[in-house]
Amino acid sequence: MNWIYPLTIVLYSLSVFGYFIDFLQQNRKVNRLAFWLLSIVWVLQTVYFVYRAFELNRLPLITPFEGLFFYAWVVVSSSLLINWYFRVDFLVFFTNVIGFSMMAFSLFVDDSGIPESLYTLLVSELLIIHITIILLSYAAFTLSFAFSIMYVIQHQMLKKKLWGKRLVRFGSLTNLDTLANRMTIFAFPFFLIGLILGFVWAYSQFGFIPLTDAKVISSLIVLAAYAVYLYQRAVHYVRGYNMALLNIACFLLLLINYFLSGQYSEFHLWV
Repeated sequence: MNWIYPLTIVLYSLSVFGYFIDFLQQNRKVNRLAFWLLSIVWVLQTVYFVYRAFELNRLPLITPFEGLFFYAWVVVSSSLLINWYFRVDFLVFFTNVIGFSMMAFSLFVDDSGIPESLYTLLVSELLIIHITIILLSYAAFTLSFAFSIMYVIQHQMLKKKLWGKRLVRFGSLTNLDTLANRMTIFAFPFFLIGLILGFVWAYSQFGFIPLTDAKVISSLIVLAAYAVYLYQRAVHYVRGYNMALLNIACFLLLLINYFLSGQYSEFHLWV
């Protein structure tokens, strides 16, 4: 079954490339081909996830490789589902650029598994729930980021009076702004609950909460940044271009939290 993963990467790259061609040339045939390739990618990802779960006799979410794979799978699933119901053109392209990047990056991440000395500590139901909820929030934040990117691009096109079919396919600015906000509203409580569960797990295992850990500090910064975004929208009713830029900045902080802070963390050894 090891052939599934590289095949998935290849098909995923072809799908993203197809969506890129459609974005540049407005080619509906290529768009449909890219959609079916992405659907095949989703099936292969699902098969690989289930196979690995049975092979390891646990949910494959613990190691960095498994986390990146699950993140990419949720991004693919969410983008296909939202595009099916809302028909937002270009959403699948922008979200799956990130999803493909995650899968490609996972090829360079250690997949040696969990040492036996840490197996009992890491393979616990509470930790699995913590990781799952956090990764689901990351996927929702990714969708929110994609909507904000689309908002900024369309805003610039309108400002420069670049009329055409591409502009129409972006949808209305109001709709993009609303969907970005809804995705953030959905993701924020998941992220908060995931952090709380992580604190509970840490306290139950070690008897203390590692508040000075780099990963914990950066996660709290991300939580505060998104709280500011939601506060500005809910209390001050701020909308539009500046809020889209703020949402993009929040997501960049999230990426820093995901990739860089873990390099300096003494507590998050595996996730």
